[in-house]
Amino acid sequence: MATIHDRTAKDDLFDAFASVAKAMGSGRRAEIVDLLAQGERSVEEVATEIGQSVANTSHHLRSLAAAGLLQSRRDGQRIIYRLTSDRVAELWGALRDVAATHVADIDVLADAYLGARDRVEEVTADELAERIDRGRAVVIDVRPTLEYVAGHIPGARSIPIDQLDDAADALPRSREVIAYCRGPYCVYADDAVRLLRDKGFKARRLDTGYPEWRRAGHPTDTPEERSA
Repeated sequence: MATIHDRTAKDDLFDAFASVAKAMGSGRRAEIVDLLAQGERSVEEVATEIGQSVANTSHHLRSLAAAGLLQSRRDGQRIIYRLTSDRVAELWGALRDVAATHVADIDVLADAYLGARDRVEEVTADELAERIDRGRAVVIDVRPTLEYVAGHIPGARSIPIDQLDDAADALPRSREVIAYCRGPYCVYADDAVRLLRDKGFKARRLDTGYPEWRRAGHPTDTPEERSA
């Protein structure tokens, strides 16, 4: 039977475990982790992406850092944040997948945000890798350019979603176009597929995103790899 001392120590241990969940217990903080899985960002850049003030964003970032989920560095006057490790991105992916499976409203909420997905066909990472090896697909990265520079699928063309309408006519029509972005709930890839299909292209989206592609061990193109 556990002693009072043992009970207190166990409580402290499990409270420490739970501090990670507590730090993630906000939609804005989950969104920050999703964003930083693409690459590091300044406080101001994160604030713009999540639609919050710099003060509120700084509070969220500090809370995530206090739980050990983020690290920061100074670049002149800017504070730059990044995920502490890939395990943090894996934690976010697991949390998202559990919610998608067990939270009843997720599908309804996703449809409200992403729109109807009946015209948005998907390919898996393995299917995309096979298409790339066979030269059967044109791959486009529709994330912001900064995220593409931080890391992308080799051979992918950087066409941010707000530039795709003008750039689409330069894409070859003889091959399928595969769009990818930040993850399975990133609206950019859905919008890209709809736009391309309206223009007569055969288009699909990667069913996940660049972080999941990288964690699955598929080839990537990063600044570190290019400088090696």
